[in-house]
Amino acid sequence: MTEVTSRAWDEFLTQFPQAHILQTSQWGALKRDFGWSATQVIVGDTGTQILFRQLPLGLSLAYIPKGPLGAQWDDLWPAVDKICRQRKAVFLKIEVDQWDGEPIGLPPQFQASSHEIQPRRTLVVDLTGSEDQVLGQMKQKTRYNIRLAQKRGIVVRQSSDVDAFHRLMVVTGERDTFGVHNRAYYQRAFELFAPQDACTLLCAEYDGQPVAGVMVFARGERAWYFYGASSDQERNRMPTYLLQWEAMRWARSRGCTQYDLWGVPDNDQETLEKNFTERNDGLWGVYRFKRGFGGQLKRAAASWDRVYSSLLYKAYRWWVNRRSAHLE
Repeated sequence: MTEVTSRAWDEFLTQFPQAHILQTSQWGALKRDFGWSATQVIVGDTGTQILFRQLPLGLSLAYIPKGPLGAQWDDLWPAVDKICRQRKAVFLKIEVDQWDGEPIGLPPQFQASSHEIQPRRTLVVDLTGSEDQVLGQMKQKTRYNIRLAQKRGIVVRQSSDVDAFHRLMVVTGERDTFGVHNRAYYQRAFELFAPQDACTLLCAEYDGQPVAGVMVFARGERAWYFYGASSDQERNRMPTYLLQWEAMRWARSRGCTQYDLWGVPDNDQETLEKNFTERNDGLWGVYRFKRGFGGQLKRAAASWDRVYSSLLYKAYRWWVNRRSAHLE
């Protein structure tokens, strides 16, 4: 068996209750609606979801986010290669669902990549134990801000108002200079995952008005904080701190033991702690906030590329290096 339907893929995923949410058919459907196509491949007891981004001249880029699944991948690669060549992929990028230092076992055709799509470094909060134990891991100032938000009239509710959330995202993107998806993207993500209790949209309100929001996803024992926003008003009431705590409580209620804060600067602990008070560029601003929740600093395994067209791949690497230099 090679390419399969979404229904067959969902059935296959029941064997992997801890598979990353980026390997679900729902994530493939989300990306399919916004410029990608998704293909699910099963060979024996292994499989993976591959995303394709169309390029000019019938070419494409291929990407495996947080896969493949299964113990032995050797039999899977010929099928993956065949599909990538059929789609005229310039290269295949893979970001496995493992931490840095863990053995990966990719074939020699893959080479280390200089470009990641998902953030490599993150903070993962341990949700096991009692609520007091989870709170006890946090910085004292963060616990204080959670209580302060409650005292100052912040109320957190589950919401389905994606329009209000998107308005907050636009404000946040303009304030903190990062890209924001359009409203339809967040709406589609909510529609795909919320009915399965795999996503929640939480809104922090003051005096009945939304002042902050988060969209959090969960599968198996893991939850991920992907999207968050806040207005320019009532920030002294610390709504974002209470939001994160309520998101963790939601994750705990559905059996999650880990809460991934999803993205901090790719530096070691010493460098992060030495510089976070002075830097606000890139992910530094969010590190100042996220560090307070007491998560363990972890680094994902490196990205790897399987090249199908050496000349076009060189052009891609030139573009990535030029773009990185411009951002610096």
